[in-house]
Amino acid sequence: MVGVTGSALAAQVAAHGVAPIPDSPLSFLLAWSLEAHELLPLLAAALIYHWATRAVNRAHPGNPVPRWRAWAWHAGLVALGVALVSPIGTYDTVLFSAHMIQHLLLTLVAAPLLALGAPITLLLRLASPSVRRGVILPVLHSWPVRAVSFPVVTWIVFAGVMWASHFSPLFDAALENEVTHLFEHALYVGAALLFWWPVVGADPSPWRLPHPARIGYLFLGMPQSSFLGLAIFSAPGVLYPHYATLVRPWGPSPLVDQQWAGGIMWVGGDLLFLTAMILAVWVWLRAEENEGRLADARLDRDLARAATAQARAATASEPRGASSEPRGARPVPDPSPGSNDDRAAPFVSQTGSDAFEGPF
Repeated sequence: MVGVTGSALAAQVAAHGVAPIPDSPLSFLLAWSLEAHELLPLLAAALIYHWATRAVNRAHPGNPVPRWRAWAWHAGLVALGVALVSPIGTYDTVLFSAHMIQHLLLTLVAAPLLALGAPITLLLRLASPSVRRGVILPVLHSWPVRAVSFPVVTWIVFAGVMWASHFSPLFDAALENEVTHLFEHALYVGAALLFWWPVVGADPSPWRLPHPARIGYLFLGMPQSSFLGLAIFSAPGVLYPHYATLVRPWGPSPLVDQQWAGGIMWVGGDLLFLTAMILAVWVWLRAEENEGRLADARLDRDLARAATAQARAATASEPRGASSEPRGARPVPDPSPGSNDDRAAPFVSQTGSDAFEGPF
């Protein structure tokens, strides 16, 4: 029933009829459009990832896939589902503000979570050595992948897609045609995955950004999102004929709804970018701590080796005395009072081979 309601709503909106009035807030919240072409790919992605994770864990029980990566992947799929089949997706062609929330979920929530799931790394661990060396790694090192994954290119592609889609006929065409709408969603997710790839750094990449560069990368992404939201917010008229001609006797006017959408892009985008930068700083600090611990461990090992070498050299250079007894044999002291062996016994017992038998 929920899916039928969502489909009927989408059909009426596409025909520029009167947008149905939600009977109550509850009916608005229950307007989930459970379409098979949207749910089945999400379900397949979840099942395939789960199967691949179990296979890798069985093959490498000593080095399983981190559980938090699986949680990140599934959280990203949930974010995609909320963006596409929840009331946000149902009313995205009715309210521009809902459409903008959908875009933020696709590009700034779902995409980084999916990148944290490290699907390329999982694929490399799952594949056989021949497939890994003969297919996957050559593709990752090919010049097209090197070109499209270059951080400057990924930043420009993401910004270009966001600006071009909102200020071109594509946006209004996506509101009119379901296939074009799906293409727009795929374009957003694809560009966002490219954008987050060098920042998250969970998967192998031809280009590896140092931590300070990742923070700068995100910092430069914030103003372009802010300016896009400000441009939409400040527009003197309704930008898209679809929203202007749709009869909607409820909710804000098309212009006010557009201003809400611009504000959501402006403020919501800034908050999400700021959160990402805070997390990037935290990851940087964690990496510095780990490097410090590794450096301390290496130093401790070097000092231990040096101490061992010095001890062995000192042991080898110690005088053996006039005794012809085998090395390591403990002399028996003369129990008679005043014997010189009373003074020799402690020296031999502390410096003989038995004294170093434990540590070495």
